[in-house]
Amino acid sequence: MTLKKFTFNVESNDHLARTGIISTHRGNIRTPAFMPVGTQATVKATFMDDIKETGSDVILGNTYHLMIRPGVDRVVSAGGLHKFMNWPYPILTDSGGFQVMSLSKLTKIDREKGAIFNSHIDGKEFILSPEESIKIQKGLNSDILMVLDECPKKTVDKNIIKKSLSLSTYWAQRSKKAFGLNPHKALFGIIQGGLFNDLRKESLEQLVKIDFDGYAVGGLAVGETQTEMFNVLDGITKFMPADKPRYLMGVGTPADILGAVKRGIDMFDCVMPSRSGRTGLAFTWEGRINLRNSKYQKDNMPLDANCDKFNLNKYSKNYLNHLFNTNEILASMLLTLHNINFYQELMHSIRDNIKKGTFLKFHDEYIDIL
Repeated sequence: MTLKKFTFNVESNDHLARTGIISTHRGNIRTPAFMPVGTQATVKATFMDDIKETGSDVILGNTYHLMIRPGVDRVVSAGGLHKFMNWPYPILTDSGGFQVMSLSKLTKIDREKGAIFNSHIDGKEFILSPEESIKIQKGLNSDILMVLDECPKKTVDKNIIKKSLSLSTYWAQRSKKAFGLNPHKALFGIIQGGLFNDLRKESLEQLVKIDFDGYAVGGLAVGETQTEMFNVLDGITKFMPADKPRYLMGVGTPADILGAVKRGIDMFDCVMPSRSGRTGLAFTWEGRINLRNSKYQKDNMPLDANCDKFNLNKYSKNYLNHLFNTNEILASMLLTLHNINFYQELMHSIRDNIKKGTFLKFHDEYIDIL
C-alpha cells in the first residue's frame, strides 16, 4: 500500500487568518485546528469515538509521560500509539522537553547528552537526548513529531534566552538528522526566543535553514500575559513560511485562540478544556461558567440548549452542579465532553468565518466574551 505524503495547503485567507488542509495518510486535519491533549494515551474522562465525533481531526500525545508510563516498548508491542489507545487518526507528539523542565525538580542540561532528569513518579533517572526523543516518537508511531528543545522559564534576562536559543537550535539540527527522510510523517521545528522579537526572528531563520515540515512557536503559555503573547506573534508570524503549518504550543483559552488565528496561527493544543471539565469550569458562547457555584442549584436550563450532540442538552446546570458537589465521575465525563465539543464548535466557526471573509467581525464579537 502506498502511503499518502504529508502535505499542507492553504485554502482561504481573511487578512492574516487562514484556513487549510494538512494531509496525512491517517486523514486530513482542517486548520485552524485544535488538538485535544491525550497526555497518557487518553483524553481524560472521554471515549476516543466521542472525541472524533466532536470534530477533532488530530490529538496530541506526550512523549515524556509515555516514556515513563507505560514505556515505549509496551506501546510498540501493541502496534503503536494509534492502536494502543484506539485512535486511528493523526497524532502529534510533543518532544518531552517542556515536561522535563516543568515536572522534574532536578534537571541537568548537557549540550551533548541532552536533558538528564528524574521521573516525577519514582525518581528514576532518564536521559532524553534529541536522538532519543525522536526514537521514542518514532516508536509511538506518531504522524507529526516535534524536535527536542529547551523551554526556558519566563525571564527578562536576554542572555539566558539567547543561550537557551542556541541550545535549542543545536538540538533541532540533531533532531532533524535523527528523523531522516520520511515523506509520510512530519517533523516540526520549535521557535524559541522568549519575549524578544529579535531573538524569535533569529531562531526562525536558523530553523528555516534546517528545513522543517512545520514551525511551532514554543516558550509561551509560561506565565506571560495575553498581550505579551500576542506581541510575540505579531513579531514573528509574518516571517514564518506561508506554505508550512504554524503551531502555537500549549495555547489556550478560546480568546487566546481567536487572537492567535487573527495573527496567522494554524494549530493549537491545550489541556484547558479537559482539565477545566474535571473541575467544574464550562466554556460556552456566553462565556465561562463555574458549575460549582450555588446559584446554579436552581438553574434547570442546559449549558447550551442548541447542542444536541451526545444529548448534552438534556443535562441541566442544576444537575451538573449536584454531580460536581458530590464528586460523581459523571460530572467530569459530561463537562469534559461539553468543553471539547465547544472548542471544536469554535474552530468550525472560525474556519467558516475565514472562508466567508467575516472572521474579523466574528473575532471582535467574541474576543471579550470567551
